[in-house]
Amino acid sequence: MSKDASEWVRRFLPGVRPGGRVLDVACGSGRHLSLALGAGYVVTGIDRDTSRARDTLTGEAGRWPANVDLVELDLEDGSPFPVPAGTCDGVIVTNYLWRPLLPGIVAAVSHTGLLIYETFATGNGRFGKPSNPAFLLQPGELIDVVAGRLTPIAYEHVHLRDPDRYVQRIAAVGLKHDWLRDPPAF
Repeated sequence: MSKDASEWVRRFLPGVRPGGRVLDVACGSGRHLSLALGAGYVVTGIDRDTSRARDTLTGEAGRWPANVDLVELDLEDGSPFPVPAGTCDGVIVTNYLWRPLLPGIVAAVSHTGLLIYETFATGNGRFGKPSNPAFLLQPGELIDVVAGRLTPIAYEHVHLRDPDRYVQRIAAVGLKHDWLRDPPAF
């Protein structure tokens, strides 16, 4: 399943400290949990229905793997973000946007941590769903969200193909992340 992982997540996941704690927000099928687990991270996935992630992770290992925690809860019920500030070495969010959670997601990243975020952006409606502006990032929105808390390492607001879609994505690090002293080579 990790073969289906986002290219953006694959590119930046190595920036999480070895053996660190990775949180996947709205983890869906668990494709990024699987990738992170395979890379040696301790993983936590949150979703309103974790059954697909559970099936993916159990199926790949043939049993329930160690270093995995799945939390089933409705992220959109108005409750505060359920992860304490500064406790994650890596936070992954793909194909999900619920603006009230953005401050909590950013705050969850430790000072040496990394946020990897990729979701649909303005203009995507011409290709299909999502098309509701409430679920599409505006140009520069992720830059604004991390300002003052994390430092962007990479950012794009682009049209991708196969399938056609508009996405916005960012990789941003905590203020004491090693990449600020020694940037990665790609």
